[in-house]
Amino acid sequence: MNDQATDDKKGGLLASTLVVSGMTLLSRVLGLVRDVVLARLLGASAGTDAFFVAFRIPNFLRRLFAEGAFNQAFVPVLSEYRTRSREEGNLVATKLLIDRVAGTLGGTLALVTLIGVLGAPLLIWVFAPGFGDDPHKRALAVEMLRLTFPYLFFIALTAFSGAILNTWSRFAVPAFTPVLLNLSLIGCALFLAPRFAEGRMAVALAWGVLIAGVVQLLFQLPFLARLHLMPVPRMAWRDEGVRRILRLMAPALFGVSVSQINLLLDTVLASLLQTGSVTWLYYSDRLTELPLGVFAIAIGTVILPSLSGKHAEADPDAFSRTLDWALRLVLLIGVPAALALAVIAEPLLATLFRHGEFTAADVLRSAESLRAYSAGLLAFMLIKVLAPGYFARQDTKTPVKIGVIAMVANMGFNLALVWPLQHAGLALATSLSAWLNAGLLFAGLRRSGVYRPRPGWAAHGGRLLFAGGAMVAAIHFLARYAGVWMDGPLMARIGWLTVIVLAGLAIYVLVLLILGLRPRHLRR
Repeated sequence: MNDQATDDKKGGLLASTLVVSGMTLLSRVLGLVRDVVLARLLGASAGTDAFFVAFRIPNFLRRLFAEGAFNQAFVPVLSEYRTRSREEGNLVATKLLIDRVAGTLGGTLALVTLIGVLGAPLLIWVFAPGFGDDPHKRALAVEMLRLTFPYLFFIALTAFSGAILNTWSRFAVPAFTPVLLNLSLIGCALFLAPRFAEGRMAVALAWGVLIAGVVQLLFQLPFLARLHLMPVPRMAWRDEGVRRILRLMAPALFGVSVSQINLLLDTVLASLLQTGSVTWLYYSDRLTELPLGVFAIAIGTVILPSLSGKHAEADPDAFSRTLDWALRLVLLIGVPAALALAVIAEPLLATLFRHGEFTAADVLRSAESLRAYSAGLLAFMLIKVLAPGYFARQDTKTPVKIGVIAMVANMGFNLALVWPLQHAGLALATSLSAWLNAGLLFAGLRRSGVYRPRPGWAAHGGRLLFAGGAMVAAIHFLARYAGVWMDGPLMARIGWLTVIVLAGLAIYVLVLLILGLRPRHLRR
């Protein structure tokens, strides 16, 4: 039995998905704690404004170059090299690819980091031109950017290390790594910030970002060493594997840029609406991101190395079976998540955010956009599973073409819906374009024969329909008669919301069991 098969047998895709989901949930919870700590200790000030800008710049570049485009290009090529090395009986070629990618990536990142640190004043002027009216804020932002920009170097190499570990089915370590950023920021806010002078306490957060970058990379290196895959960096722009990765990255980079343009357009249009529109969209989007990040992205992360391995092994039947399993699991989780967000939008928003300046009217307006986002949640989740079906076959161009079509459609939907529905129209436009994106991705996989649905879909769909209906009836009844949401005590709201969520989950699972779903059906 080969080592990929052994990895699958030992852990299984479901177990790996649960591990990644659990770690992601831990990171999201700590992120919420981090935001609470920063708000309580530092409030809203020139220093925090400067920090968020200084952190946003390397974070934006990280999303652009490291986690998204790089992983989508690197993992399939690495999986192919790994499969070939197994056939040859050694990992020399695979290790050489890792060394050359490490050297090329590291050298490029070092140069970009040097330029970013030296050009910090110009970057602050580009990303925050309004800071020019406040010399103190601008000086703070420049100082902090020079501390946070090197985070790009460390976090990109961390993503590189995590991609290797994921390819070897060591999912827990990369999934846990983001927790260290939140811990570093919380620790620096609590213990380092008080050592700074008044008005400069936010500089401690910039140090927290830099410390986190170093710690995250160092945390993963022992696990690479255990696999005998510790990189020995070598610059090799002409290496065939490196050049293939760069070619695959180009369209993926464009795809990420397309999504950023979409977000920018939404923000511009929302800024033209009544005051509060941007905030309402932000809070409703945060709730939508929870099931998307904890479940769909986790499943997509787990299946990409597996699909890449099946493609390298020329096993199209196993490739299709893996996609089929992932789609069924996404629907199993996504259907109740989308329904629950739509039905109990007000209770969720009131419990989490109805404090201080966030009024009852804000809850109602945010609920409108949350329901509009929930209409597309299932599509958002499906995209995270369908896209790896292309990336694993080293086809990064098709998803980008589909993404461009969806982006153009989203612009049209925005212009058609924003005036009659205001901010909720922008959320609904995003959902409609997501369904178009998911539909085109699915159609492409079916048309090419890459994905062939296995028997049992009618039964699976029927179970989800009845279980989802029963859950909706239960949570709607409970939420309707718990008259505490807007002005009741916080603990009462938390208690009632907990009861509703647990009751809905129990009824959903119970109906599924009654209709014949068993844990063995969730295994790949």
